[in-house]
Amino acid sequence: MEPQPEQTVPSISLASYLQLLRGNRNFRRLWLAQIVSEIGDWFYTLSIYTLLLQLTGRPSSVALALVLQVLPQTLIGPTAGVVNDRLRRKHVMIAADLVRFAVVLAMLLVRSRSTVWLVYPLLLAETTMAAFFEPARSSVIPNIASRGQVLIANTLSSATWSVNLLIGASVGGVVAAFFGRNAVFILNALSFLASALLIVGMNFAEPHAELSAPLRPRDLVDFSPVLEGIRYIRSHRTLLPAVFAKAGELMIGPSWVIFTVLGVREFAVRWHNVDAARGGMLGMSILLGGRGIGALVGPLIAARWAGRSDRRLQFGILVGYLTIALGYGTLGTSRNVWMASACAMFAHMGGSTVWVFSTTLLQLHAEDRFRGRVFAADMGFSMLNIAAGAYLCGRLLDAGISARAVATYTGFVMLIPAALWALAMRMGERQGVENSVGS
Repeated sequence: MEPQPEQTVPSISLASYLQLLRGNRNFRRLWLAQIVSEIGDWFYTLSIYTLLLQLTGRPSSVALALVLQVLPQTLIGPTAGVVNDRLRRKHVMIAADLVRFAVVLAMLLVRSRSTVWLVYPLLLAETTMAAFFEPARSSVIPNIASRGQVLIANTLSSATWSVNLLIGASVGGVVAAFFGRNAVFILNALSFLASALLIVGMNFAEPHAELSAPLRPRDLVDFSPVLEGIRYIRSHRTLLPAVFAKAGELMIGPSWVIFTVLGVREFAVRWHNVDAARGGMLGMSILLGGRGIGALVGPLIAARWAGRSDRRLQFGILVGYLTIALGYGTLGTSRNVWMASACAMFAHMGGSTVWVFSTTLLQLHAEDRFRGRVFAADMGFSMLNIAAGAYLCGRLLDAGISARAVATYTGFVMLIPAALWALAMRMGERQGVENSVGS
């Protein structure tokens, strides 16, 4: 039977987050692992994207890097979902972190234009590990937090992601500009090692693994569990639209390319003794900092209103889409880096709310034995959209269309998922009324 979420709307306050961290050792360790690894990731992202733009001179090189960072999560998703539903997710996360530690250290080999090609296979390997790690992390939340704490845990994780972005974008640009990219690569590699050590100390039950048969190599190419997961998602009117909600955030892929190009070419910071390359990295940092503030504030405000009500979570996703549309629609008219940063902040208030609310709906409704496949599908659809958006954005910029225009077009395109989500909500309400009448 599908688990039913509580329909009350409790107050979510600062005390709720503090209580979760103080009283839940497992979540606290997972949260700390998130902090150290994500701050390292943001340092690293700034360095990789600006390195590629400087060595190749083509925005499409940044788009290709982003495609390689996200597309494998779509291709590996079915296998990752099966693995996460058969093995202990704790062990999956530890293994993924250790492999990423080695992969990021290998980035030290990229020293010139002749070796820049190494970036692409290394990003591919790193992302393959992320395809196993992220569904595992999302899936364990209901195992280590009570039902009443699921939204609190997701909101805190999202707020932490946003703070990490703010810190990583702000400090990472300075570290890379003044200490060099190699220092950034070493710090990010060490962050994965620290994350693995924190997760080792977690201790929680994993019923799905205890009840499953041992995973055999041939199971990795057996698609019957994948088809079973598809049928499960299709049979639930709440899971089906929610698993596509993140894929509706059509601005995520273009945003990385747009922010990189705007930061380097239009909003480079002009300070004494700061050359153009460093000024561009600082400009990108400011744009990402605005994005981080918005992603932090959005769910914190929205979660207090939504509580654990399905209806409010769904309506919050619709409002989130419309907020993204307005933010990106006005980004292209920004006169300076601070105005552009404010537009990014507003847009990503909505974007982060969509992410948190859709994750919460999936966690509240998905059974534990299917949760790995549900979140692998959720992440896979999202990453496919990000890869396609980044690739298209890079091609448009290479064709001579300005980054400002692409940003504005992205805002208008966001009206499409908003309309589709509103339609899904209406159809869900109609089906719910029909079911209640029939019973």
